[in-house]
Amino acid sequence: MKQLLVYCRAGFEKEAAAELQDQAAAFAVFGFCKLKANSAFVIFEAYDSEALQRFYRDFDFHHFIFIRQWLLLQSGELELPAQDRIAPVLQAALAEELSGCGSLRVEFPDTNDGKMLSTLARKLTVPLRQSLRQAGVMLQKEHKRAPVLHLFLLSGTSGYLGLSYPENNSALENGIMRLKFPPEAPSRSTLKLEEAFITFIPKDEWETRLSPGMQAVDLGACPGGWTYQLVKRSMMVTAIDNGPMAESLMETGQVKHLMVDGFKFVPAKKNVYWLVCDMI
Repeated sequence: MKQLLVYCRAGFEKEAAAELQDQAAAFAVFGFCKLKANSAFVIFEAYDSEALQRFYRDFDFHHFIFIRQWLLLQSGELELPAQDRIAPVLQAALAEELSGCGSLRVEFPDTNDGKMLSTLARKLTVPLRQSLRQAGVMLQKEHKRAPVLHLFLLSGTSGYLGLSYPENNSALENGIMRLKFPPEAPSRSTLKLEEAFITFIPKDEWETRLSPGMQAVDLGACPGGWTYQLVKRSMMVTAIDNGPMAESLMETGQVKHLMVDGFKFVPAKKNVYWLVCDMI
């Protein structure tokens, strides 16, 4: 196939498409993107299928910024009639002579409409996996190093069949990190910074790069979602915002709240290790 399907955050389709085309062009892979605003996915169609497969093999997926997951499409859009959604998937997989797949993921766009497909995705996964194993498309037991087969649902009656490789894809369902919201945090924005730490800082560097006692500045801190992540790592935080900070954070003694303009703030000392900003 000459097509890649990539997942992204809804509203960032243009950014994902531009990023994909730039990276593909660096590998001498040219084509065009098909996208729809707020759909949470993009399809890239290459002019040369062999060049596309080389790009997919050689480019490090983890270098993408806007792209959450990528698949080599194995079919065009499939019709999935409610009375039998399994047969069209099986037929498409066999037509492409797919075999040796180690796991199956039934996924959907990260949109309000897409999330309504989550129940269907769960219900479809087990019987579809059983049928694919019986047909020899999938191995009899899950294998983490074998190719991953994806069914990406567009609706209850249509979807795409794709393939990814565990050494160069996202291991996360739908490419999304699911974090538990800490009830003591003052806002859900705290999960943004936690995800950034997990994504961009290797685990073996946490002790040196997220160590207790570090000085940090949080620009646009109110009410303290990001400050919370710094405080729980025992850092000393200067919170910059004209709005109020959560009392629970101020009571730790680790937060100094300055009601000044975050765009003009300059630290008094040059000992700041972390500067985080959630200002527009």
